[in-house]
Amino acid sequence: MKLGLPKESQADEKRVALIPANVTRLIKKNLQILVESGAGLAAGFSDSEYQEAGATITSREQLFQEAEIITLVNCKGQQFDEIKALAKPNQLFIGMMDPLANPDNAKMLASTGTTAIALELVPRITRAQSMDILSSMATIAGYKAVLLAAHHAPRLFPMMMTAAGTLKPARAFIMGVGVASLQACATAKRLGAVVEAYDIRPAAREQILSVGAKPVELDLETENTETKGGYATEQSDDFLKRQQQAMTNVLAQQDIVITTAAIPGRKAPVLITKEMVDGMKPGTIIVDLAAETGGNCELTRLDEIVVHNGVTIFGPANIPGTAATHASQMYGTNIENLLKLLIDKEGQLNLDFDDEIVRDTVVVHQGDVVNARIRTLLGMPEIAAPEEAQ
Repeated sequence: MKLGLPKESQADEKRVALIPANVTRLIKKNLQILVESGAGLAAGFSDSEYQEAGATITSREQLFQEAEIITLVNCKGQQFDEIKALAKPNQLFIGMMDPLANPDNAKMLASTGTTAIALELVPRITRAQSMDILSSMATIAGYKAVLLAAHHAPRLFPMMMTAAGTLKPARAFIMGVGVASLQACATAKRLGAVVEAYDIRPAAREQILSVGAKPVELDLETENTETKGGYATEQSDDFLKRQQQAMTNVLAQQDIVITTAAIPGRKAPVLITKEMVDGMKPGTIIVDLAAETGGNCELTRLDEIVVHNGVTIFGPANIPGTAATHASQMYGTNIENLLKLLIDKEGQLNLDFDDEIVRDTVVVHQGDVVNARIRTLLGMPEIAAPEEAQ
């Protein structure tokens, strides 16, 4: 079976879905690997490295024509339109599709007769942790967010005792505790900042303490704030208003604020209003990691730097892509582990829909939308699970 690795066509995407080390191991699964020329250059991997790993370098056209499985970073945006045009019946596409926010794309892919796996839908179960691209990319985002803030902040992070006097440590506040924010807490702590963090979920307290940060506690009801999968649930407007009021005094004391709150398939909740920014100190830096889904700060603008009353607000797009080498290494390992589940000993595709991972991640299969969550979003009736696919 032939597996194709095309170059990402979006201008701001430097990651690649598989690195040479992944190719070496996947070839042992009896797969033939086709790599588009230049696919890994932006991430630091040359064509010769892929060839040494056992891959065949080819053109984009030939890759899409011959490959039975195609692995990508992005199956959305500009690249989605190209995939839809080049896709052939019975091909399998694996990549990030953001299907909860863009369910209509599933119907368009289904019309091509392909099968598609959305990596954002990997279930949060122990067996699937090694395939969880959201956690992998969030780790990089949290780390890079702190470096971005440190680079632009008008103060140093650590306390320093010098002949010219003592420099107080910066105060860093992380909002929304998940993988990205825990990495942000740990990174800010290593740089010497005084770190605090807040999340509406009660379970987050122990996680905050585990990375050396101090939990901020507000007098708010916290029942029904977490899904079974560990994500924060969407809260009422009244809850968010009371949360914002209680948070105003906390934000006024900070030098660095990093926001990470996101709800899959929904607009990011606004945690910081314009009025709250008005109460913050000039020189404060806000890095909004939820900018791609609307932003946690009311003033955030995607991929722009906004300065308001001396407060600088960053809304970075694709921040994991700014560390393309390690992001590709993690992403490629996630895909490799998923492929090991999907490919049998003879190197043939075996989609077992009795397996929770397969059932939850396959969005379309041979011309039909089969994912229960996506069908619900599209208003489609329930269907029986597809038969095992070879």
